[in-house]
Amino acid sequence: MPRKGMRTIFFKPSTSPTAGTPSSSPQRVTFSDSLMDENIQIARSLITKWDDTSQSCSISSLFSSDNRQDAKDYLKAVYDLQTAMHYFITHHSTSDKLVLAQTLMQTAMKRLEREFYQMLKINGEYLDHESVSVSSSRASRASFSDLEDYEVSETESRISDDAISEMERISTAAMADLKAIADCMISAGYGKECARIYKIIRKSVVDEALYHLGVERLNFNVIQKMDWDVLEIKIKNWLRAVRTAVKTVFAGERILCDTVFSGPSSASIRVSCFSQIVKEGALDLLVFPENVAKCKKTPEKMFRTLDLYEAISDLSPDIASIFSFESTSAVRSQAANSLIRLGEAVRTMLADFEAAIHKDTSKTPVPGGGVHPLTRYVMNYIAFLADYSGSLAEIDAEWPLTSNSPLPEAYFGSPESSDSISSPIAVRMAWLILVVLCKLDGKAELYKEVAQSYLFLANNLQYVVVKVRSSNLKFLIGEEWIVKHEAKVRQYAANYERMGWDKVFASLPENPTAEIPIPQVRNCFRRFNLSFEDTCKRHSSWIVSDPKLRDEIKISLAKRIAPVYRDFYEKYRVRVLRDPSTGNEPLVRFAPDDLGNHLSDLFHGTIGSGSVSSHSTSPYSSHGGRSP
Repeated sequence: MPRKGMRTIFFKPSTSPTAGTPSSSPQRVTFSDSLMDENIQIARSLITKWDDTSQSCSISSLFSSDNRQDAKDYLKAVYDLQTAMHYFITHHSTSDKLVLAQTLMQTAMKRLEREFYQMLKINGEYLDHESVSVSSSRASRASFSDLEDYEVSETESRISDDAISEMERISTAAMADLKAIADCMISAGYGKECARIYKIIRKSVVDEALYHLGVERLNFNVIQKMDWDVLEIKIKNWLRAVRTAVKTVFAGERILCDTVFSGPSSASIRVSCFSQIVKEGALDLLVFPENVAKCKKTPEKMFRTLDLYEAISDLSPDIASIFSFESTSAVRSQAANSLIRLGEAVRTMLADFEAAIHKDTSKTPVPGGGVHPLTRYVMNYIAFLADYSGSLAEIDAEWPLTSNSPLPEAYFGSPESSDSISSPIAVRMAWLILVVLCKLDGKAELYKEVAQSYLFLANNLQYVVVKVRSSNLKFLIGEEWIVKHEAKVRQYAANYERMGWDKVFASLPENPTAEIPIPQVRNCFRRFNLSFEDTCKRHSSWIVSDPKLRDEIKISLAKRIAPVYRDFYEKYRVRVLRDPSTGNEPLVRFAPDDLGNHLSDLFHGTIGSGSVSSHSTSPYSSHGGRSP
C-alpha cells in the first residue's frame, strides 16, 4: 500500500488555521475497517465470477479438476466474508457494506448449494457405500477443510496411485469436497439448506440400494398368510441381503455422513441426516425376522428361524455401532426384539419337537428290522441342530433342561468325561437322543422273533452312532459317548447272533474232530442242513442298513460256523458217503465254501420286503436344515 495511503489511515487530515468555525470531523477509517473492506471486495470478485446468473460465468463446476485453485480461493473468500460481516455487525451495524456482504453471502450460498447437489448426484457412482467404506480413512487425509494442506493431499494421492484405485481416489476427493462445502455452509448459517439437499439425495441412494438387495416392507398380516415355500424364499432373500445392507449400505452411509458432517458445528446435522436417511429402511429390514417368529411354529421352520437368529446375532455389534445415536435407538431396539422373538420361537419349536417324539405311537414294525423312519428323522434333525450349537447355547442359556427323568449318570460314560458334556446344549442334544432310543426300545418289542428285535436295535443304534460321529454332534456329546454306544451296538449284534443262529450253533458238536458214531454224525449233518437252510431263508428278508455293521455280522457268523463245520466236514464227509446205511439221502449238502456264499446274500432284504427307504409317506420323511 502506498505510504500516502497508510497515512490517511493512521492520521487525521489537518484543518485550515484560518477557518472561522470548526467543521465536523469525518469518520475515522481504521486498519481493521480497511482489511474487512478488502475481504468484501475480494469475495465480491470471486463470487461474481462464479455467479451463474452472471453473463461472465461459465457452466463448469467450481470443484472440477480444472478449477481447484478457484475452489480453494472461493471457500477462503466466503470464510473471510463471514469474518467481515461479523466485524461490521459489531462495529458498523448500519453500514452499507454489511448489506453488500449479506447479498454476496446469499449468492455464494446458492452457488455452493448447487455444487453440493451436483457433487452428490454426479459422483453417485463414486459415493457408493462400498467405495465410501474403503476410502473413508483417506478422506480425512484429503480433507478440504484444511485448505493449506489440500495440495499436499493431492500429491499424496498421485504418489500412491499404485495402491489406490481410480474409483477410490475420486471417492476420497468427492468426500473431501462435500465436507468442505458442508463446513462452509454450516459456518455461514446455511446448515438446514445443506442438510435438506443431502437427505434428499442420499435417502434415494439408500432406498435404491435396499430395493436392489430385495429388501421388502412386509407386515405381519402379509407374512402369516404366506405358504411356507413362499416364505422360505423370502427368508433366503433376506439372509442374502442383510449382511450387505448392514455392513455395506448402512455402515457406508454412516461413514459418509460422519465424514461430510465432521466439522465442530455439524454434530446435530450429522445425527439428523443419518437418522432420516437410514432409519426407515433399517426398520423395514430388521422387523422381518420378528414377524416370521410370530407366525405359526412347526418343526420345518426351525432351521430357517435359527438362520435368522444367527444373522442378527452376528450383526448385533455392527448394528449397535452404526446406529449408536439416540435418534436411531429404535433400530437397535428392533434388532433386539427380533432376537428375543426368534429365541422364543426356537425354544417353542424345540419343546414341540421333543413332545412329538414322546407322542409317537406308530405300532407297525419296520420290515426287515431296518432303521425306523423316526430314527432317521430325529437324528437328521438333531444333527442339523448341532450345526447351530453356538446360537442354541445362547438361546438355551436361560432355559435349562427340565425333566422328570434326568439323564442317567452313566449315559455319557465315566465321571471323568463330565467336562466334555457339561454345556447345557450338549445335555439337551443327548437328552433328545435318549428320548428316541427309549422309543426304539418299545418298538423293538413289536417283532415276533427276539433275534429280529435285537437286529432292529443294532440297526437303529448304529444309525444314531454314525450320525453323531459324522456331524457336529461329535464335538458336543464327545468321543466317550460314541465308544460306549458302539460297544452297545456290538452287544445287540451278538445277541442277534446268539438268538437267531442258536440252532445252527447247536447242530454241530463242540469238538468237531472227536470220534463219534456214524449214526450221530448223520444226525449232525441233518440238523445242520435243516437249521442253516431255515435260518438263511428266514433271515434273507432281514436288513442291516449300515455296510460296516453288515460285514461285521457276516464275518462274526462265518468265524463261528465255518471253522467248526469245515473240521467236521473234512473228518466225516467221506465216511458218511461210503456208509451203506446212508443210501441216497443227500446228507452233505454244503461244502465249507458254500457257507460263505450263503451268508454273503444275507441282510440286503428281498424285493417286496419293505425296506425303510420305501416309506416315503412316513410323517418323518422330511426335515429342515441348512441349504445354500
